[in-house]
Amino acid sequence: MYETVQFIHSYWAYLVVLVLITASVNAIAGFAGNKEYGAANFRIALFTLIVSHIQLLIGLVLYFTTPYFRAFSEVGMGGVMKDPTLRLYNIEHPLVMIIAIVLITMGYSKHKKKLTSKPKFKILAIFYTIALILVLSRIPWNMWF
Repeated sequence: MYETVQFIHSYWAYLVVLVLITASVNAIAGFAGNKEYGAANFRIALFTLIVSHIQLLIGLVLYFTTPYFRAFSEVGMGGVMKDPTLRLYNIEHPLVMIIAIVLITMGYSKHKKKLTSKPKFKILAIFYTIALILVLSRIPWNMWF
C-alpha cells in the first residue's frame, strides 16, 4: 500500500506545482495588467484549491503509512530532529506543505469576498505565490529527478 500511495503522491505533486504556478502567474498578470476577473480566473483559483487539498489528503495517508513515521517510536523526537532526512520527511515537509495549503485556502476564501477585480487578483497573487515558494522550498528534489 505504501508504494502505491507514494507513487500517487509523487505524481500528483507535479500537477499541484504546475497548477499553483499557473494560478500564481495568472493572478500576478491579472493584477499587474489591470485585467477583469472572470470565470476562467475563478476556475483556475478553484482548481488550485481542489488539487492542493487532494494532495493534502494523499499526503496524510502517506505520512502515517511511511517507514519514516516509525522513527518517532524508534529514535524519539530528538533522534528525528538530529537526522536531516528524517527531519525533512517527518517534520519539515509535512508542516510546510500544510502551511502552504492553509495559505491557498485563505487566499481563495479572502478573494471571494472582494467585489472588484484588482483586489481579487492581489489577494490571490499574494497568498498563492507565498504558498508556491513554500511548496518549492520543501519538495524533496532528490526524489523528483
